[in-house]
Amino acid sequence: MHNEEIIHHLYHAGFQTGHYADTILNVHQNSYRLHAIILSRSPFLAHLMSTSPPVGGQRVIYVQLDNEPEVTQEGFVIALGYLYSSVSINLLRPDNSRGVLAAGCLLGGMDDLCAYAYESCRQSINLETIHEWLEFVDNIPGSDGSLSPGKTLTSVFGQYAGRLRDDVLHFLVDTLPNVLEVNSSAASESGSPQGRSRRETLLQIFSLVPFDMFKAAVESPAFQIGSDQTRFKFAKDAVELRKKGIARGRGAEETVVLAFGGSHMGESAVHVTRKMRKRPLWKVHS
Repeated sequence: MHNEEIIHHLYHAGFQTGHYADTILNVHQNSYRLHAIILSRSPFLAHLMSTSPPVGGQRVIYVQLDNEPEVTQEGFVIALGYLYSSVSINLLRPDNSRGVLAAGCLLGGMDDLCAYAYESCRQSINLETIHEWLEFVDNIPGSDGSLSPGKTLTSVFGQYAGRLRDDVLHFLVDTLPNVLEVNSSAASESGSPQGRSRRETLLQIFSLVPFDMFKAAVESPAFQIGSDQTRFKFAKDAVELRKKGIARGRGAEETVVLAFGGSHMGESAVHVTRKMRKRPLWKVHS
């Protein structure tokens, strides 16, 4: 009980009102009156303070987040509050959890907050948010180390980046076909308007998936949308859509192949490949 009273006092009087502050932290054009002994729980902030000696009894530090777009203002404040008290976990929501996770990973020293934020992120992957998550994973290197052109890799998530990427892949392969009820030959090949609409939704989503994840999903034995022929037709239709969107202008051509004689035990009969287009050779006349 005594410890809870102390923590409540630290959070309210120290973090929320800034009483007896000895450190001014500037971030996102906002200033916070905080306490060095509490901030030192974060390795990131401890390093900043060690390189910013106090002037006139007070220390001023600046946190530059221009290169960390995933660290939101709300997420950073929740992580700051967590240094004072775990009550900050109660402020986690599905729509702010990724910003909190990014801030927690950046500041360090808050494994529990990161674990809670990650779980909230994982649970937030659904049909309504999958487009946002596809944009997110497009910034993470693929299994071959590739990164989509024009993207800047943000490594702030550390180990959680790969875990979230795996979670998105799991959603695409295992969950999404069930949610859309296109996980059988009869449903996938149905000519009913409802069946066509669900298949179209699946196609539209897969047309936005980064290539290496698209390949892994389509070739996964767990991707149950019907027969090999059904999966082959789906993959070909998806590739056609991708030519107009995510694969457009990337100098590579995606193709789908159905293995002759069907699949071997545990292997997919449908294979997706990508090859660079050959540049035309210009003949020079003398």
